[in-house]
Amino acid sequence: MKKFVLFLACGLMMGQVLFAQSASLKIGFINSAELLSSMPERTKADSDVTKYAKSFQDQIDIMMKDYQTKGQAYQKDEKTMTEAMKEVRMKEIQDLQNRIESIQQSAQEKLSNKKQELYQPIIDKVNKALKEVAKDKGYDFIFDQAAGSALLYGKDTYDITPILKAKLGIK
Repeated sequence: MKKFVLFLACGLMMGQVLFAQSASLKIGFINSAELLSSMPERTKADSDVTKYAKSFQDQIDIMMKDYQTKGQAYQKDEKTMTEAMKEVRMKEIQDLQNRIESIQQSAQEKLSNKKQELYQPIIDKVNKALKEVAKDKGYDFIFDQAAGSALLYGKDTYDITPILKAKLGIK
């Protein structure tokens, strides 16, 4: 019986300690999507990514036009071509198609890398400001409310996005 009472007393004391700790926690959240979309650096990065993507798209468009022209010419001349000529032209068209697919894949990878390169300084800037705000204001936890994050609800009083915008000089 003494062990039970001792165990119960220890449990109650631990519960009070945990409750006291949790009562002093300061929690906030941000909406990173809203924050990033309001940053001027993001507009410039988006513009640079669009220009970079356009350079690839222009090249792919030229190749696609050539592919369509060769495909139409093949269909038009197919009845008058020898089997050997058909094979040569078909191989030429397939090679062009393979090059287009290869360039599209390479462009996607390069575009993804470019986007990462341009966005990383912006993300680093936000993270630095977030850590400074958390430290200055005494936050223990800051969650993200953006789509796809774990925060499903938060009272507006815990939203520190405006504080972070002010820290970053965003209106």
